[in-house]
Amino acid sequence: MISRDFETLAVETPQAGVLLVRINRPQVANALNTQAWEDIGALWTELANDPGEARCAIFTGAGERAFCAGGDLKERNGMADEAWRRQHEQIERALRALLDCPIPVVAAVNGHAYAGGLELVLACDFAYAVRTARFALTETTLGIMPGAGGTQTLPRAIGERRAKEIILAARPFSAEDAHRWGLVNRLCEDLRELTEMALQTAGAIAANAPLAVRQAKKAIGHGLQMDLRTALRFEAEAYDRLVATEDRQEGVRAFNDKRKPVFRGR
Repeated sequence: MISRDFETLAVETPQAGVLLVRINRPQVANALNTQAWEDIGALWTELANDPGEARCAIFTGAGERAFCAGGDLKERNGMADEAWRRQHEQIERALRALLDCPIPVVAAVNGHAYAGGLELVLACDFAYAVRTARFALTETTLGIMPGAGGTQTLPRAIGERRAKEIILAARPFSAEDAHRWGLVNRLCEDLRELTEMALQTAGAIAANAPLAVRQAKKAIGHGLQMDLRTALRFEAEAYDRLVATEDRQEGVRAFNDKRKPVFRGR
C-alpha cells in the first residue's frame, strides 16, 4: 500500500484496484537521477510488502515525448567512482523490487524507452506501446554496459542473437520491431489509445481473484527458470495454496449462481 508521495513519481488510482505510476520528470525526458531510482525502489518495495487494494499497476512516463530516456547523464557528469557505484547499488535494488512486485505490472510505453528506460519496460510483466516509440540499450556508446537487467531480460524477451546485436551495436529499434519480436504485446496509435488499452487490461486483471493472479504470476516467473518437471511441481504447489481460500469458494459459488464473483483476496 502506497503511504507517501514521491518526488519523481506521480501515483494515482484511476479505477478500483488499479494503480497508475508515472515517472514524472518530463522536462528531461523522464531521465532517472539518483532520487528517481530511490523513489522507484521505495514504491515497488512498499507494494511488495503490502499491495493493499491494488491488484494491478500500470507503469508509464509523463508526457508524450518519452517513457524514459535512461540515466540522467547530467547528474552523472563528473560523478566520483564511489558515488557511481553507490547509485548503481540503488538501481539494482530498485530493479529487484520491480521484478519481485507480487501484483502484475503493465508497462504503458508512451514514448521513447532508452537504456534504463527500456530495462524498466523489460522488468514489467508485459507492455503496450505507442507506434512512434523507439527503443535502445545505448550503454556501450558510453563506456559501460546495460546494468539494470538488460543483458538478462532482453535475451529472454527476444532471443540471444538478436539481443546481442542490439546491445553490442547499441542499435535502436522501432515499436514495430518490438511488437514483431514479442517485446511489446500491442501497439497503439496515440497516447489516448495507449491509456485506454492499459486501463482496460489492468481493470480486467483487477477484476479477477487477486490471490490467484499473484500465484499465477509467481508460477510463470519462477517456473521459466526451472526444468519442466520441476516447474510443474512448483505450479502444483502454487495451485494448492489457492484451494482453501475464500476466493476459490466464492468463484465456484458465483459460477453456479450465475453472478459476478466478489473477490476479497483471502
